[in-house]
Amino acid sequence: MARLYITWMDRLYLAAMVVSGMALLVMTVVIPVGIFFRYVLNRGIPWPEPVAILCMVTFTFIGAAVSYRAGGHIAVKMLTDRVPEGCQRLLARLVDLLMLVISALMLWYSFFLCQGLWHQPVAEFPLLTAGQTYLPLPVGSAILILFVIERLLFGSQAQRPLVMLGNPE
Repeated sequence: MARLYITWMDRLYLAAMVVSGMALLVMTVVIPVGIFFRYVLNRGIPWPEPVAILCMVTFTFIGAAVSYRAGGHIAVKMLTDRVPEGCQRLLARLVDLLMLVISALMLWYSFFLCQGLWHQPVAEFPLLTAGQTYLPLPVGSAILILFVIERLLFGSQAQRPLVMLGNPE
């Protein structure tokens, strides 16, 4: 069972990494396009800003889950590095449980945010509604919950070759 869960989390991790990377790539292409049209061609186009915001939200929330699994998230260890090893493990477990609670709250509230804005149009980008543009919040929160559960049940996956993909260490 553990092997199956970790295998599915590996697949989810890679998919989330690709989605997050593509969002970053699209964002870095779309912003200069908007600048070029506005300042060189003197003709502003309405879609680059909402697309860039959607990509930023996607990169932030999906990328945060990827970063958490890889152990690349921000951590202040000033206190935990100074306590005995047994307390360090206890505090690490507490941090993971708090991450689970925070992720569940993010999932809960972002779900209702998307639901409430589902039919509200976005004037500059009529292909999507406002609720659809916020979908990366509950999706990223759900992925983060799955990664936290994995860490709680099976320990950190940060040192595995698949998770260290691209790290020179």
